[in-house]
Amino acid sequence: MLNLDTHILVALTAGDVSAEEYGCVVRQRLAISDIVLWELAMLIRKGRVVMDLDGPQFQRWLRNLTVIPITLEIARKSAQLDFSSDPADEIIAATSVVEKVPLLTRDQRIRRSRMVPLAL
Repeated sequence: MLNLDTHILVALTAGDVSAEEYGCVVRQRLAISDIVLWELAMLIRKGRVVMDLDGPQFQRWLRNLTVIPITLEIARKSAQLDFSSDPADEIIAATSVVEKVPLLTRDQRIRRSRMVPLAL
């Protein structure tokens, strides 16, 4: 399984990933933290992402994703990470730590972490 951050999920749905990123996701079961859904809604509301969450394309993506809920353990771990970022990114990273699932992200703060298992 592979955990996707919000920006990677947006890039995947738009077909805007590198060959290395595509190679990483092509044969993996894909997962997201449930906060990614909230973050998508906020990015759409702010006009930073154009996506129809109710449209057939996104609904197909959603059916093929495992959505991991925020648990107490994930919430606690998000406050114990070795980097500081916005709360959504911290929860996404903590999800990978707790669930022991590599995270695919372009976020440099997260990529410098020694705690978060990374896909690339």
